Amino acid sequence: MTILRQIEAFLKQTGMPPTRFGRNAVRDPRLVHDLRNGREPGARMVARILRYIAGQPQ
Repeated sequence: MTILRQIEAFLKQTGMPPTRFGRNAVRDPRLVHDLRNGREPGARMVARILRYIAGQPQ
């Protein structure tokens, strides 16, 4: 599963707005928007995103 799919599933499951997710996960409110438009995150950013998702109650 791609990182964007994991993020989209998390957003759907939690109802969190995409801008808040980006701000909380990597301090970038445009993260989800940019990923939807083709941005490719690096390995360190993917790791930060996955740590954030894993640390959230679902």
